Amino acid sequence: MSGIYLHIPFCKKACHYCNFHFSTTAKYIDDMVVALKNELQLRKDEVQLPIETIYFGGGTPSLLRTTQLEELLNQVFSTFEVVASPEITLEVNPDDLSKAYLNDLNNLGVNRLSIGVQSFNDAELKLMNRAHNSKQAMESIMWAQQLFDNISIDLLYGTPHTTFADWQKNLQTALTLDVPHISSYALTLEPKTALEHYVKKGVVALLDEQEVEAQFLYLVDTLTAAAYEHYELSSFGKPGYHSKNNTAYWKGKPYLGIGPSAHGFDGNCRYWNVSNNAEYMKKIGEGQLPQTTENLSVIDKYNEAIMIGLRASWGVSLPQMELELGSRYRYHLEHQAQRLIDQKLLIIEGNCLKTTRSGAFLADGIAADLFLIDLLDASP
Repeated sequence: MSGIYLHIPFCKKACHYCNFHFSTTAKYIDDMVVALKNELQLRKDEVQLPIETIYFGGGTPSLLRTTQLEELLNQVFSTFEVVASPEITLEVNPDDLSKAYLNDLNNLGVNRLSIGVQSFNDAELKLMNRAHNSKQAMESIMWAQQLFDNISIDLLYGTPHTTFADWQKNLQTALTLDVPHISSYALTLEPKTALEHYVKKGVVALLDEQEVEAQFLYLVDTLTAAAYEHYELSSFGKPGYHSKNNTAYWKGKPYLGIGPSAHGFDGNCRYWNVSNNAEYMKKIGEGQLPQTTENLSVIDKYNEAIMIGLRASWGVSLPQMELELGSRYRYHLEHQAQRLIDQKLLIIEGNCLKTTRSGAFLADGIAADLFLIDLLDASP
């Protein structure tokens, strides 16, 4: 077993762009912690290998008291075999952090922080409806650096009204702070969000794709020039600071997903828990796992290998695909990819299919274009 992901489904406020599962009502946090502990116990027999990573995501895990985080960590360590020095990541928001809270996290054994900065521009933060400002963002990073070596920050690019110069300044601020890992995502318009409503009403206008791509290419060029390794589409880490948790996902290792809306994978099938806090807690309280399970077909595995591989620096291993799925799938992929190779969007390097610099921004779309729908479509 690679790791455990714990979804903490609470936030102070709803960000205008986010459609993750969360509640802005903190009333049931204590009950949720009990339910998470119980789900860990219910899943104890699903784990065959030692736990290497523990990841608190959300939502906003930093809304939990450190005593609650300690309860959850104690449950993990008492229920499963855990390696000697696991990577323990906590997603945190700048406005939740204090020197005392950070000190308590360090004493708990949390050894990696993922700080949800999103931007160092106050106008952008206000548009996103974030709870912090740029001063808090910078202060929280500097406080964290006094205790933690392994720090990641999130940054959004392609946000409405953001000029190329704004993005340059944002990224240069991040470089000045010298964090060893940066996760940077293009803003996407998600359904049923406030941002979607504003765009439909004409209150907010999204940047065109060329402007977003220019910001992405500046991101890649600037961070790679600063010795960051671009090891996944949205992930940049200095040597030794890649996310072990996320890398395990991308390499198809099994993991447990704990909490409402959390996803898990056992190597052959995926499951996802119900995205409803009350229903989740009710089912767990009855000793039931509130999940939907999907057994992956050969075609599912083929499509996932493409989707994940083209986002990662290592690409899609053609020999591995042939070994796991059969020669017809490898040859079908090579045949289908040729036109994209001719367009210089893909390249085969070391028997792996990868995106080029110009293809990287389009990785998700390229992957979808290569997906296989019907087994009969795969040439023998």
